[in-house]
Amino acid sequence: MSKKVITSLILILITITLLIIAQNNLDSFSLRILNLCGIYVIFAVSMNLINGFTGQLALGHAGFIAVGAYSYSLLVMDPQLKEMNFFLKPLIAPLNTVHWPFLPALILAGLMAALAGFLVGAPALRLRGDYLAIATLGFGEIIRIIFTNTQSITNGSLGLKGIPAPDKFLFFSMKNSLMWWVWIAAIITVIFHFLLIDSSYGRAFKAIREDEKAAQAMGIALFKHKVMAMVISSFFAGIGGALLASLIGTIDPLMFRFLLTFNILLIVVVGGMGSISGSIISAISITILMEVLRALDQGFMGLPALPGLRMVVFALLLMSVVLFYPKGLMGNEELSWNKLMNLLKKPLLLKEVKK
Repeated sequence: MSKKVITSLILILITITLLIIAQNNLDSFSLRILNLCGIYVIFAVSMNLINGFTGQLALGHAGFIAVGAYSYSLLVMDPQLKEMNFFLKPLIAPLNTVHWPFLPALILAGLMAALAGFLVGAPALRLRGDYLAIATLGFGEIIRIIFTNTQSITNGSLGLKGIPAPDKFLFFSMKNSLMWWVWIAAIITVIFHFLLIDSSYGRAFKAIREDEKAAQAMGIALFKHKVMAMVISSFFAGIGGALLASLIGTIDPLMFRFLLTFNILLIVVVGGMGSISGSIISAISITILMEVLRALDQGFMGLPALPGLRMVVFALLLMSVVLFYPKGLMGNEELSWNKLMNLLKKPLLLKEVKK
């Protein structure tokens, strides 16, 4: 076995061990934040594929997340629950009688988001730069507006409530089974993207990012690879959207505004465009930091409650990161086992020098 495979297996085992510890020791609120961390890892890594590795400024991620969330919700809700939600206008057939298990619904949610990614990417990815950003942003808003106005399919602005969470992990009934689904999905997402970036397709994505004309001169089909990156990114965004709907239990079109895309893009930029490790570190750090700073809005260490202070402090911290790390925490580098060992060795070497 290669060193990369051994390192990956060790990291997976460490992650599973930490999840077992978290499951047995954290309260429900902390577990919810842990699940959010995993979901945002999926969002950030998938968005980094199209924005960071392929170099296409696509801003329609919230739309694909919405497609995944609504597709999943309409499949897993039982007919009685659907009837309670769609009291203004009945849900159309055959969706009104469909009731799928968790895993097939999750996969189909990703496939529906991938289809939406293809339909958006096919026309939009012929554009570049700011034009592409505006076009994909427009498509994302179009998806949200469609969901707002299709009362007999999505329940319109009322949204969907009572979305069930899984009570089993594969064939086993487990406490907090959603946590395991979220983090297994996050691990699969990370591994898939690492393997993809190390493949010939990943090298083609990077070549397109660096110089499209040079990549085309080398025989790389620009449109094909751009659409491929968009479809893969959309698929995992849909998976994340389905898991988000399962975690929150209720969705509505206002959840999927541009602000959601902006938050994910912020995570990607802070972590480093073109770094999967950076996206993971940034997604977990920012999600936890936003909850830790919530105490500032409610009063902290004798200070009066100041609503909005949390975002001010958060913005100052982000500005510091941008100033000291203009390319993000990891730039376009990945966190390897050798780098970790070198970081651990530096303090030991300094101690030896001082002696």
